[in-house]
Parts: sequence; C-alpha cells; structure tokens
Amino acid sequence: MELKKCGPARQVQGGTDIMRTTTSILTATAAAFAFTSLVGVTAPISSAEAAKMVDGPKVTWRVSLWGKRRAFTESLEFISKTMKERTGGKFDFKLYYGEQLSKSKENLDAISVGAVAAALVCQAYHPGKLPAANVLDMPFLPITNFDVQYAVSNKIFSHPLVKKDFAKWNAIIFAINVLPQYEYMGRGKPPAKLADFKGMRLRALGGMGRSAKKIGAIPTTMPASETYTALQRGTVDAIGFPFTYTFSAYKLDEIADWVTINMSLGTVNCPIVANKGSWDRLPQQYRDLLNSLKRQAVEYQSAAYQKKDIENLKRWPSMMKFITIPEKEMAEFRKMAGQPVWDEWVKEVEPKIPQARELLNLVLKTAAEARKKFPTKRIYGK
Repeated sequence: MELKKCGPARQVQGGTDIMRTTTSILTATAAAFAFTSLVGVTAPISSAEAAKMVDGPKVTWRVSLWGKRRAFTESLEFISKTMKERTGGKFDFKLYYGEQLSKSKENLDAISVGAVAAALVCQAYHPGKLPAANVLDMPFLPITNFDVQYAVSNKIFSHPLVKKDFAKWNAIIFAINVLPQYEYMGRGKPPAKLADFKGMRLRALGGMGRSAKKIGAIPTTMPASETYTALQRGTVDAIGFPFTYTFSAYKLDEIADWVTINMSLGTVNCPIVANKGSWDRLPQQYRDLLNSLKRQAVEYQSAAYQKKDIENLKRWPSMMKFITIPEKEMAEFRKMAGQPVWDEWVKEVEPKIPQARELLNLVLKTAAEARKKFPTKRIYGK
C-alpha cells in the first residue's frame, strides 16, 4: 500500500502555526501507523477460522505487566480476549497490571523461576542479562516504519545467539511488539537547539542513554512507573518515551512545559516473553491458536497508537510548546551518536559476544531490505 509522505513539522509559535504543525504531525501519524503486510508473521485468520472454537483443557496463564492499560498493551488485551472467546473460557490469558505479580525490572527473573507464565520484558530493564538482544536498542538505527521495525526485530529475535540468551532465563520470545520512536518531554526552559541539552538530566534507556552523553546530557535509567514523580520533583529535566502515547499514559503531559517532535531518537524492544515450561505444557491446539493471533495483535497495537496520537496532538498545542530541533543539528547528532555508538557497543560486548558485529550488520542489512519493500517513512520532521 502506498502511503502519503508528510512535509517537515515546524515549531509551534502561534495559533496558525499550531494548526499547521498539528495537522502535519497528524498526517505523519496516519502514515506511521498504517500497517502493510508484516514480515515473517502468520497471515490474519479468516472470518470462518475466527468463528471456529478450539477445545482443550482449562489453562490459566498469569501475565505480568506494569502501568495501566494503554496503547502498548492492546496487543496483549487482544490476545487475552480472543483466547477466552475461542476456547470458551478454557484458556485464561490473564493480565495483571500495576506490577501486581512482579516489578518491571524483575519480570525476566519471574519468568525464569516460573512465577509467571508470561510477561512483557524490556531488554533495557535487564542490563547484562540479554546482551545479544541489546543490539536492537541502539540509537538512530535506520528504522523508518513499523514494518521495518517488525522485520528487524523478527530477524534478531530468531537469531540463535539471542534465543540462547533468553534460554538462560528459561524464557522464549512468544511475540514481538512494536514501539514508536522516542522523543523528550520536559519541564523548565525549553531547548531550542542541541546545545541546550548540555547538563540536562534525561531519562534515556539503552543506546539512547549513550547518545545523550554525546550532547553533554546526563542519562539515567528508571522504569516508566517512576517517571511522573521524577519529572514532577525535578529529579530529571526530561523523560524519553515513545511518542506520543506513553507521555499521556503516564500523565507526563499534565505537568510538562515542552515536547520535542523531530528527534526520532530510536526505541527499545519489549517482546512478550513466555516461560518455556509453560509453553511446552500447552496442548498443540492452544499453541497454534496463540501463534495465529500474533499479527492481528500487533495491528491492534498499531491502531491504538494512532488513536492516541490523534487525541494527544489535538490537545497538546494548548498545553505545552512543540520543539523542532534544527535539521542541520539533528543530522550532525545522528552522525556522531549513530554509527560511533554502535561501534562502541560492539567493542564493549565482543569479549562476551564475538558475533556482536555480525548482529549489528544483520540489523542494518535487514533494515535496508525492509525499507525497499516498505519505503514509507514514519519519522516526523524528515
């Protein structure tokens, strides 16, 4: 499907500019979240198949999540609802929000000991435990839309080295999630250029933390559930989050003074991970049903992002200032915090992962191939 491309977004200064900028970003948003066919995933089930019931034993999977229900978790909501419907209530894919079962930084450990059957696991929350998969968290990777992101994630999560890392924790990657590119939302004096970030305390995960250092900022890692208090109290000056849904999901937009709209810093990866024993004990018909839902789950997630973006981008211009960093500066930022940071990561992990360069090259190769198939850009302001 051919998607419309959008012109550069502009910094908001007045009423007319607010309208033009918001319209521009909304157009980009529509392109950003319009899924074409996904790479390496099961085709959507037909209406006839959807009506077919799947019989089997009564099973309950406890799934550990943090925060409240939000766009990011709609993939799991879809799986939970559909599994219950298609099995007549016999398979309960039960979602536990608010860290009821496990802290976000402890989900991998909970999976490992079988305390939960499944969980969202962000590699950046588990530094050192999933080193091979951290290649996906590098800043400024050439990920231009969700199709490209899914293709790259699918390739890396299928790699034997990455599977081996997860296997050490008695875990398997059940399904891939996609996340929008990160931007910064903050309080206090808005940055007008990259130099204004010098000395700023930023919540910046994974490779984005490495890139923040390149412009003199001070990165810190904290779970999403702690960000509101940190920003409100001034512990940090700005929060790096996926644009736009996460900022509103954690109510940061209620206390923020500004938000960047064209940095496209990168993203983190948070797949749905299952305990291997829990997966192996499932009857085959349940595994088949779960696998058949993966693509649709991501499409539900994508649609939820788009809906939330439309809502946020209509409200935000009256609540905060939109910041567009000059493109010339962003080009320089990508130059000094892209490949150099990737190379630093390779050098750092090569003693433990001799194939680190191979993994990075695989990311770049897969992204290049996917961009040819899915050329529409989703990066605002480019």
